[in-house]
Amino acid sequence: MVSETAWNWRKFDCVCSRDPEERASAMDLLSQTVLSCQEEEGTVTLCDSESIPDHQKMLVLLLRLSLSCPFRDIREKTALLLRIAQDRGIQVPRVLGKGPSFFIPLKQIMEEGVESDHQLLIEAFVSMGRVDNITSIMGLHPKYLACFLRTRHYLLQMDGPLPYPCRHYIAIMAAARHQCLYLVQLHASEFLQVGGDPQWLNGLQYCPRKLKNLNELNKLLAHRPWFITKDHIEALLKPGGESCWSLAELIHAIVLLTHYHSMCSFVFGCGVNPEPDQEGGFAFRPPSPCQTDSPGAEEGGGGPRSGDALQEVEALMRKMRLLQQQEEEASQEEMATRFEKEKRESLLVTPEDEDRHLLSANVSCFVEDPDFGYEDFTRRGEQGPPTFRALDYSWEDHGYSLINRLYSDVGQLLDEKFQVVCNLTYNTMAMHSGVDTCMLRKAVWNYIHCVFGIRYDDYDYGDVNQLLERSLKVYIKTVACYPEKTTRRMYNSFWRHFRHSEKVHVNLLLLEARMQAALLYALRAVTRYMT
Repeated sequence: MVSETAWNWRKFDCVCSRDPEERASAMDLLSQTVLSCQEEEGTVTLCDSESIPDHQKMLVLLLRLSLSCPFRDIREKTALLLRIAQDRGIQVPRVLGKGPSFFIPLKQIMEEGVESDHQLLIEAFVSMGRVDNITSIMGLHPKYLACFLRTRHYLLQMDGPLPYPCRHYIAIMAAARHQCLYLVQLHASEFLQVGGDPQWLNGLQYCPRKLKNLNELNKLLAHRPWFITKDHIEALLKPGGESCWSLAELIHAIVLLTHYHSMCSFVFGCGVNPEPDQEGGFAFRPPSPCQTDSPGAEEGGGGPRSGDALQEVEALMRKMRLLQQQEEEASQEEMATRFEKEKRESLLVTPEDEDRHLLSANVSCFVEDPDFGYEDFTRRGEQGPPTFRALDYSWEDHGYSLINRLYSDVGQLLDEKFQVVCNLTYNTMAMHSGVDTCMLRKAVWNYIHCVFGIRYDDYDYGDVNQLLERSLKVYIKTVACYPEKTTRRMYNSFWRHFRHSEKVHVNLLLLEARMQAALLYALRAVTRYMT
């Protein structure tokens, strides 16, 4: 259960200002507040930041700002305040973990990331009051990060159909379906900062009926979007007092739900570490002499037998060249057959760990029907729902215009994000340069949609089998369908000679392809309701 008490650091809001004088004034206020606090007896270890005394929450805030604030003056002053507190005998927190990701070495994020475009970090900080670990990892691809930040800002902070607290609560509901404590904590904090009722954070039974009614749609979008029908839409829009949704509100909610389900995939797929001010991200006790924050093995993405990994890259390059040189096109019947074959084979692609994970108390209170999860689009020996043909309902021809009509400008922002991630390329592949990777990117995108039952009539699914090794398919399906089961070993096992930035690109494709797939099912149901 999330604590009802909230320490509102927004009174120091001007720390996030672009104006140096406003930042200096806010830091003076913060300094006076911190230095006037009296040391309390006892040691706090590994606590949720919402359950510790206010003066320790301030110290945790200082820790976060000293590590990730893009303004040098704030970083230096907060670090100084922590040293002063320590010199006075006050126990100060230390960060747990090494950098934004458990999978990616901090050094590579620092060397290849968004530090080269400092303005993006400032935009993120001014908008959300923090540069979170997601932003730092996405910063390996600044062009994508720029449009991601614009979209997130619009969905959460610009004028729209839904009140601000409801937006963050819907994000919490979505993240809880995948047991993503990182996003639940992040948006529980934001929910309180924008004036949300602390009671709601005790669980779904404490929130308004209107939000609770989203539960059925939430779990279908998260796990089995192909079962969404116009009846689900009609049930939410049916007149019934305060619990009735307007069409514009529902579109806003659908976009938020699909966005945060997909964000869970990114968080687990990239091994995102807790923030320095989140549970599991800090501690007040000194480190154990033998303690390490991450496993010593495989600090990079490689794994054993580098020669074998190198041969895998060369084999993939040869396959891409052969497919690009292929002149004879398969018939429509043959392409349909290859899609069905790929869809059947995807049933065999499952993670080895099938154990149910116990839900954290901070997450379980936001989940109804916790046993409802992903099941293959077409289960073995069963008649599944009909294949979703992109020819009949596509993002470009149908979804884009519907969203733009009901929630102005969001269709444009989402379309930009889809386009950027699909076209993103540096013409490199592992150690090779001057490579056209279009075919590989399309294979990843279309395989994700295939797993969700979506078929493109003009795509030859034989390419997927040629280009995507089994370990990559296992990773893709796990991250897209049950992200909470993703492991570091899965991350390390595919593309062993590729850069981490290339693996993050796969995760961006996963994020956006999964979001678009769920959106298509939901928007098709809305269209059928409207007609």
